[in-house]
Amino acid sequence: MASCNKSFSCDYMLLDPSDVGIFDLLHILFSSGLKRRRFVHSSMDTEDDCDRRWLIFLSIVVQKLLLFVATPMAMFGRGIEICLNIFSSSQNLVGLFKNLLRGEDIIPKKDSRTFLSFIGNLDKRVELDKSIKHGGGRYNAALSMMASKISYENKFYIETTVQDHWKMEFIGSYDFRNDYQGKSTTQACILRDRNADHEIIVVAFRGTEPFDADAWCTDFDISWYQFEGVGKIHGGFMKALGLQRDVGWPEPENIKQVDAGPGGLAYYAIRDMLKKLLLENERAKFIVTGHSLGGALAILVPAVLTFHKGNDSKLLLERLEGVYTFGQPRVGDKAFGEYMEKKMIQHKINYFRFVYGNDLVPRLPYDDKALMFKHFGNCIYSNREYELQVLLEEPNKNYFSPEKVIPMVANAFGELKRSFTIPYMKGPDYKEGRFLKMVRLMGLVMPGAAAHCPQDYVNATRLGSSDVFLQLKHFM
Repeated sequence: MASCNKSFSCDYMLLDPSDVGIFDLLHILFSSGLKRRRFVHSSMDTEDDCDRRWLIFLSIVVQKLLLFVATPMAMFGRGIEICLNIFSSSQNLVGLFKNLLRGEDIIPKKDSRTFLSFIGNLDKRVELDKSIKHGGGRYNAALSMMASKISYENKFYIETTVQDHWKMEFIGSYDFRNDYQGKSTTQACILRDRNADHEIIVVAFRGTEPFDADAWCTDFDISWYQFEGVGKIHGGFMKALGLQRDVGWPEPENIKQVDAGPGGLAYYAIRDMLKKLLLENERAKFIVTGHSLGGALAILVPAVLTFHKGNDSKLLLERLEGVYTFGQPRVGDKAFGEYMEKKMIQHKINYFRFVYGNDLVPRLPYDDKALMFKHFGNCIYSNREYELQVLLEEPNKNYFSPEKVIPMVANAFGELKRSFTIPYMKGPDYKEGRFLKMVRLMGLVMPGAAAHCPQDYVNATRLGSSDVFLQLKHFM
C-alpha cells in the first residue's frame, strides 16, 4: 500500500476461510511466510510470532467448520424456534392437542407479529419499566437494552412493540450488506422517542443469533486493520459495518445511492437516515446501542464518524448523546482505546459498557500480547444481585482461568436458584420461563454462557442503583 490514511489503513491482516486448503493451512503453524497463504491477505510478508500464527490457524478452522455446518445449523435453529413458538401459542400440551383436533394451523409464521426468536423466548417482556422516568442515563440505558433485545425479532414484531407497547415511532428494521456482492449479515432497527422535553432516536444493532453461522464467523474472525493515528481495529466488526478491503471508508459523498439507502452498507445507510431524522428537529439527539456483536458495531459507529470530515459528520457527532452496549466483545487494541477516549472527550459523548457477571462474550477476544485486543472506557459491572459498580475492567477479564472455575460454577448455581425465587423478591415482571431455566441449567457446564442472555442485562438496567449513572460523566 503506497500510503497510509484514515479512510483505509496502513497495515492489515485479513482472513478468508472460503479460500483455504488443508496443507496450506497447516503450513501457517510451521512457516512465518504470509504472502504464499491464500487465506491470508496481509500488508506484512511474515508473521514471526508463533502464538499469533496458532491463533490464525484456530480462527480459520473454526470459521471453516461454521461455514460447513451453516445450512443444517440454520435449519436446526429454525426448528427450535418453531417448536418454542408452537408451545408458546398453545400454552401447554393440552392446548396443542386441542388445536390439532380443531384442524387449526399450528405452524407459526416467522414474520408474524407474535413470532419470537430464540433470544426472544429467553425473555418475553415487551413493556418498559414505567418506574424509570424520561431523561438521564438510567432511562436511556433501560430503553437501549430493551431496544437491543427486540432487535433480534422480525420487523412486524418490533413495529408492534414500539408502537403499541412503548407508544413511540417505529422508523424501520433493516438488513444491511457487508460487501458489494449483496450478502446481508448486519441488521439494525431504528425508533424515535418523542415527548414534550426531548426527542431521542435509538439505533439498535442486532447481536449474534445462536444459529447464524455467518455472524459467529464474524465473532471468531481475528482479522484487523491498523489506521494511522488510531490503532488496530477488529476487521470482522468493521466489515459488518461496510468497510471494503480494497476501497476502505470512502467519503460519504462518493458512495453510490444504492449503498447509502436501506439495504445498503450499514454505516452509510444508517448515517444517511440519521441525518434526515436529525434535520427534522434541531433538538433531537440519538443513541446507538446493541447487545453482544451489536454492541461492538454500536461503539464503532462514532469511531468511523471521526474518520470523515465535513458538516454531516460534525452534525452527527454533536447530536450523539451516548453509546450503550451490553455484553460487548473487545473491538480494538490499546492505541485504539486511547484514540476513542480522546474523541469521546472532544465530542462530549457518553459511553456506557454494561457487563453482567461471568458473561463470556465481553471477555473475548482474549486480552494478551498475541491478540492485543483491549476494552476502553468505564465498565458498568453487575453482579448476581444486580448491584452495579463502575470499574476500569470487568473481573476475570479473560474468563479462562483455572482458579476461577469453582467460583464461576457456584455463581451459575446461584443464578439457577435465583430464577425460582426472583419473582417473589422483585415482582412478577421478573419471572423466568422454563426455557430460560433450562439454559441456566446448561450454564452449570459452561458458566458465562447463560450469563450472556438479555434477561440479566434488562434486570441490571432496571434494578441497578441510579447512583451509578451519577458517577459517570461525559468524557470531558
